[in-house]
Amino acid sequence: MTDFFHPLMSEQALKQCSSLALAHMGDSVYELMTRGYLIHSGLVTNKNLHRKTIHLVCAGAQAAGAQAILPMLTEDEQTIFRHGRNAKPKSTPKSSSVAEYALATAVEALFGWLYLQGSYDRLNELFTVLLPAAQEWADDQRPTRRG
Repeated sequence: MTDFFHPLMSEQALKQCSSLALAHMGDSVYELMTRGYLIHSGLVTNKNLHRKTIHLVCAGAQAAGAQAILPMLTEDEQTIFRHGRNAKPKSTPKSSSVAEYALATAVEALFGWLYLQGSYDRLNELFTVLLPAAQEWADDQRPTRRG
């Protein structure tokens, strides 16, 4: 491999990847897409970028986004999603429920799988649908200020 930005894998090689390996890749793909979106939308201070990124990449936001994309998934994508959801990580973060973390892992596995096969247009299509649901969830989680 010489193109580390596009580490394309054959279908056979992808089938040998565990769901957690796909989620490992998909986690970074999802975060990179989120960061690109935020910078493009005009957030320029590091404090604001970091805060908003953290809110959008957490398991709860990804789980909310998962619900939005589920009806759009092809049969193959549903299989990858289901395997990711059923993967058994060694631990889960305290900030999310087991169900949220399972859905977030499913999204990440799907994003990793799509990225490694070079399905960038499909990634963008799914991210465009997922993002508003993730943003709505993140906005609902912000504490309200009392005056």
